[in-house]
Amino acid sequence: MDNKKIVATAEATDRQYGAGYKLIGKNYQTPDLYAKVTGQAKYAEDFRAEGMLFCKLLLSPMPHARVKHIHTNAALAMPGVKAILTANDLPAPADTLTDNGTVIKASKWGERGLTNEPVYQGEPILAVAAVDELTAAEAIEKIQIDFEPLPFVIDPLDTLRPGGPNPRTDGNVWTRPAGQNPGPPVVTELKWTKADFGELDKGRLPMGKAPDDWSYGDVDSGFKNAALVLDETFVTPDTSHQTLETRSAMAYWQNGKVYIYTGTQSTAQTLPAIARWLNISPDNVVFISEYTGGGFGSKITGGVSMIIPALLAKKTNAPVMMRISREEETFIGRARPSFQGRMKVGFSKEGRITALDMFVICDNGPYDAVGDAPSSGRIVSLLYQPQAMRWRGVTVLTNTPPRSAQSSPGGLQGIVIIEPIIAKAARKLGLDQVAIRRVNCPEGKAPFGPAVQGKRGYATSAFLKEALDRGAEQFKWSERVARTPKRIGTKVRGVGVSLSCYVGGTIGFDGLLVITPDGRVVFQSGIGNLGTESVMDVHRAGAEVLGVPWEKCDVVWGNTTKNLPFTCVSGGSQTTHAMTRAAYATAMDAKKKLQEIAAKKLGGKPQQYEVANERVFRKGGASMTLAQAAKHAIQLGGVYDGHESPADLHKLTKASVAALAGQGLVAAAKDNYPRDGSTFSYVASFAEVEVDVETGKYYVIDFLASADVGTVIHPRALGGQVLGRSVLGIGHAIGQKWVFDPHYGQMVSKRFHHNKPPTILDIPVDMQWTALDIPDPETPVGARGVGEPPVAGGCASILNALSDALGDEIFQRAPVNADTILTSFEAGRPMQHPLMAHI
Repeated sequence: MDNKKIVATAEATDRQYGAGYKLIGKNYQTPDLYAKVTGQAKYAEDFRAEGMLFCKLLLSPMPHARVKHIHTNAALAMPGVKAILTANDLPAPADTLTDNGTVIKASKWGERGLTNEPVYQGEPILAVAAVDELTAAEAIEKIQIDFEPLPFVIDPLDTLRPGGPNPRTDGNVWTRPAGQNPGPPVVTELKWTKADFGELDKGRLPMGKAPDDWSYGDVDSGFKNAALVLDETFVTPDTSHQTLETRSAMAYWQNGKVYIYTGTQSTAQTLPAIARWLNISPDNVVFISEYTGGGFGSKITGGVSMIIPALLAKKTNAPVMMRISREEETFIGRARPSFQGRMKVGFSKEGRITALDMFVICDNGPYDAVGDAPSSGRIVSLLYQPQAMRWRGVTVLTNTPPRSAQSSPGGLQGIVIIEPIIAKAARKLGLDQVAIRRVNCPEGKAPFGPAVQGKRGYATSAFLKEALDRGAEQFKWSERVARTPKRIGTKVRGVGVSLSCYVGGTIGFDGLLVITPDGRVVFQSGIGNLGTESVMDVHRAGAEVLGVPWEKCDVVWGNTTKNLPFTCVSGGSQTTHAMTRAAYATAMDAKKKLQEIAAKKLGGKPQQYEVANERVFRKGGASMTLAQAAKHAIQLGGVYDGHESPADLHKLTKASVAALAGQGLVAAAKDNYPRDGSTFSYVASFAEVEVDVETGKYYVIDFLASADVGTVIHPRALGGQVLGRSVLGIGHAIGQKWVFDPHYGQMVSKRFHHNKPPTILDIPVDMQWTALDIPDPETPVGARGVGEPPVAGGCASILNALSDALGDEIFQRAPVNADTILTSFEAGRPMQHPLMAHI
């Protein structure tokens, strides 16, 4: 590696963060690191139990069909085959009871794990348990199924056509019922008219009736007064989550309880999901997930497929391991939904967006409604602050594998559609690419989305302009733009910049810690350990409040028998924000109790005591160690040692507090801190590419992401998230997509080599990141989440760099492949089909 690049990278990572703190903003070795690098960390497939069986899945070969009869006699007669599980063996879906007593009815359109009406090729129909995987696989081959083929849909536009087929027998789109309390969305039928499809031949997205819409401002006047109006269609890709650990699971039953081992993003919140799927009490579920090999939104509460080994274990009275192959993961492992989108955007001569008309079709897959379409409108409205905006969306069901939230759900798609339009507008208006984005940046308590009861929502803060300025300076934007010539021989270079943002946190969750009689502080963590390190990082905020060295702290995680608190799901970039707030509240509760104990034992008033350096002390007076205070807490009992707990805690936290009672000073608190606005984080991304116009091959030469994510908690982990999620976005630009055979409804991109995520060979040697470290004013620690904001910037900055190098008439969809560049560059116009899905 070039020494200059090493120095540049070191400068980015050595930037000083956490001024005034001992732990916050400082790098450290996480408690799980040694286990990970030495192979001692145990993932789901690593667990074994005496007498364990293995199960294999039989997947549907058809995109939509009805199972008429299953012939299993030959398979059951095989030596070593112990049981077969079908959809008829599954419990009925359970209703959900919220904390306030509201009953949410189970959806009849929800996924159940196994089915008698497969709605996509690759959907599991049954599972076989046997003494080993080979026997189970051979048994699968002996099973014959009689299918009744049903109509299927691969492309959302096909089902919207007059007389088009429906992907579900009930209809083809998700619709939210009208009214003040509309309830959950339902599946209905929507068909557009022939006239609606009139613009399709011109390469423009048809815009028929949309079930969802909102607007603010005078859109028509905004277009009338614009100096430039662009009307563009763009298609974003479907991309599998492609976690390195598939959703393998192992389960067994003991004393009436089910024990399940699998990966998850949210340990505490996966337990009630399992109980709901199995229709049993949460008290009869033990969930173990100490390490998870990635999630990106696909394992927010695990996956319903984990009930398959659990039910087989009950049927066979033996532990059952279900190992999911890469191809199976492609089918059941979730994916980001593609958008077919169209935007009409008006710009002033200064580049300010005067009006925006946004229309999106979201390919939902066959099951529960995803929120990407509505999310896209809110994110675009915040990030670019259009003076007037109209948003319309259609969430269309198709007979393709299920979708779910993937990092920046909806945000990536919306940003990727609008960013090339902004880049094109800058060129037409003669404006600098950074300048046009700066004039549209959100600031402070920036508004977003539609008005609700006459008032639009707004962000807690936004310092994106500062992030954009810092990024432009560190990337040497002006120097790169001025560099000539752009083309030498067959190689041409281009630079691109993109804005990006996403939700950065939620509120209202619990924290729990114990100060033990030996003076250690034990943080109970219900966060999933999916590689982000937030499972540990957030608790350093609590240790900071208590003035305890990190070496004297322990973190308990990954096992619901270990008394975990009610924790947010690790999705939507909410964990750092939500759980530093909860950790801070809990540490303040512990501090208050320490002061009260000292006052009781040493005299004086609680407020006269300070907590620092592992002691509770009065300046110039008496003191006690944390160990002594913990012993006194046990003697005092009640609220001090966990025999009493705050009334506002979640029932899960209350049960954990009761289980820990008497073990030391027990502190538990709910995050009740106020928050004015909704929390978002922001990133400005910069990229340079080099394209060989003779072959169409291109390389990402340089990349930088500049983040506004509030207070930096753990710089190394933050850098890993900013750059790692940028790479996830880059994959959407350079190659990742689904491809289907539209005639048979069969997926042809089933493996990594068909749908390759970026590798070290695809990214620059010198990727850089930086962060502002400006605290968010609406949270006590000032930290916001970061997992999702970088993703769209990673994709859109590459697309914008490509259009800078090649021109605006080369591509209208992502990813951009070599053949696209070569054929379009020669023709002088986009040569790919402008709207067809999955090509």
